[in-house]
Amino acid sequence: MSVRIGIDLGGTKIEGIALDGGTEVARSRVNTPRGDYNATLEAIGSLIADLEQRIPNPQSRIPAATTIGVGIPGTVSPATGLIKNANSTWLIGRPLREDLERVLGRPVRLANDANCFAVSEATDGAAAEARVVFGVIAGTGVGGGIVVDGDVLEGPNGIAGEWGHNPLPWPGDDDAAWPACYCGKHGCIETFLSGPGMTADHERFTGARLRPPQIVAAAENGDAGAEYTLRRYERRMARALASVINLLDPDVIVVGGGMSNIARLYVNVPRLWTPYVFGAEQEPHESRIPNPESRVQTRLVPARHGDSSGVRGAAWLWP
Repeated sequence: MSVRIGIDLGGTKIEGIALDGGTEVARSRVNTPRGDYNATLEAIGSLIADLEQRIPNPQSRIPAATTIGVGIPGTVSPATGLIKNANSTWLIGRPLREDLERVLGRPVRLANDANCFAVSEATDGAAAEARVVFGVIAGTGVGGGIVVDGDVLEGPNGIAGEWGHNPLPWPGDDDAAWPACYCGKHGCIETFLSGPGMTADHERFTGARLRPPQIVAAAENGDAGAEYTLRRYERRMARALASVINLLDPDVIVVGGGMSNIARLYVNVPRLWTPYVFGAEQEPHESRIPNPESRVQTRLVPARHGDSSGVRGAAWLWP
């Protein structure tokens, strides 16, 4: 069996992993040469060489026996083959795949980091063996990836799953602020469901500027303002994910990123999304027999591999 190498190209670090089957056999990381494209290529090449040297029984391995997948903070334009939508701006407009293949002397597969997350969890993570998986990244930003029968769905524009830049659906009185988003629009899901979005929302309602873990801790200690912030967040996530269910009808929704650590989401959000899912019923009338087909069957689960999902998913880009 060939060894799969995955690379997670981040803004501050580049992490690499080698998988033999689903077993990790080597891992390494280096600092990202911010702003320097050629140095980034060299850093990835050196990281892969280091990983291959540390694979058990390296004399039985040759470079052609390892496949290379790279997760990036952006996407490859299907029209031009160049990188777009990358917050690591020195990658934008560059033929990253072709340049890496030239440096490494072998084929390379690239995918958006949220897609890599979804692939990882659909392959051997919390959504293993599910046919349709929607992977949610909720952290500094909000993104997503779609996996169908084990394959990433990218779309002709390379943006499938980017639910964070749709407007928050079914807004209520609590959502009247309609915050500005860096993309130039207002009221994007990301402005409500990201970590900074929760911090800003809490400050709007209470005047206190707290990070999400502090808000969760305060709610657990009986702080009413923090509790209401979490309830608003849960209602918003429920509505946002209900729109995904109405459009995609996934078997499993897997949540990663810093906000995935809020344990109460996995109980409260599915209860709250039911009224917004087309054809779903909350509770059967007492005179009726419950109809299983009227309940929302989609499962909401936390990522199994946590922060490692992105780099593992890059490795799994090769079947």
